[in-house]
Amino acid sequence: MMNWSDIRRKKPGAALPSPMAPVVVNVPDRTSLMNDLETRLKKRKGFCIATLNLDHVVKFHRDRAFREAYTRHSHITADGNPIVWLSRLAGHPVHLVPGSELIEPVARMAARLGTPVAMFGSTREALDKAARTLTARHPGLKVVSRIAPPMGFDPTGPEADAFIEEIGASGARLCFLALGAPKQELFAVRAHERLPHMGWLSIGAGLDFIAGTQVRAPRFMRAIGAEWLWRLAGNPRRLAGRYWACIMILPNLTWAALRARTALRNEL
Repeated sequence: MMNWSDIRRKKPGAALPSPMAPVVVNVPDRTSLMNDLETRLKKRKGFCIATLNLDHVVKFHRDRAFREAYTRHSHITADGNPIVWLSRLAGHPVHLVPGSELIEPVARMAARLGTPVAMFGSTREALDKAARTLTARHPGLKVVSRIAPPMGFDPTGPEADAFIEEIGASGARLCFLALGAPKQELFAVRAHERLPHMGWLSIGAGLDFIAGTQVRAPRFMRAIGAEWLWRLAGNPRRLAGRYWACIMILPNLTWAALRARTALRNEL
């Protein structure tokens, strides 16, 4: 679960202290994140980025391994508007930094710095289309590995280790992970432990959006925080239960954020 009372003690970009530490958004905005990533890529220092939304918070309650994997990421951004609103309510203002909107600027940076890129997840068709699109938009970008794991892929099993070795052998220094939660976050921390010089960025359906194999909500719906309605309308059978669980957890999170805000005021 979220622990809003500890948020104010975390510095942006700092690794969280232990596998059982609270899950905390430690990226205040996209500019600070991009500056830190550029420094790390230039110094050949790795990183591991997760993008937090309410669905992930719900999953934390029933999947301890997922929650622990989250706390081992170097960077956690606010991927959903409810996370932004709750963080601000707790006295820890952050900006929305969706994973899917990081792909283009990170790819642009990789092209400029000469950082080879890998893509892992989704389907081979989507990876091929996304690679062609990104290399056309960002001249100089090198996509050196494209791997679409089979259905039923276990991000913690021996097959995952073989894929990590393949990615490492490709010469990639940065990898976009498009497996969906919790697989991409579990794989990311496992891969980061074995290839700590690399950057790992979990982006969900981001590559599918770029490839055109999935259609993202119109910009105006994203601007008003209604992207979830677009997704629900497109796949109500799969998403209705997920979004209901997110709605049900909001009262407890709101109350916890208010308590954290009160505690912060009392300390001042």
